[in-house]
Amino acid sequence: MPKSTLTFDKAACKGCLLCTAVCPPKILELDLTSVNAKGYNPIYCTDIAKCTACAICARICPDSVIKVEREAASGAMSNVERGATA
Repeated sequence: MPKSTLTFDKAACKGCLLCTAVCPPKILELDLTSVNAKGYNPIYCTDIAKCTACAICARICPDSVIKVEREAASGAMSNVERGATA
């Protein structure tokens, strides 16, 4: 399985849980130990090794806080998806 990278804009995350509901390997959770400036618990990845880089989480995120990258055959990281833009 190719290496994946998930990046979250934790300052913009509202903790709506849409991404957690659609993540096939169920590796996204609320970070109950952290609160952003808006007063929300942001999302985090519990096990990046299980990420399939399907980018469903990024596509469903209403605030475009998730960026998904996947390692290409060359070893370079390529952008798979950054959530929908408003």
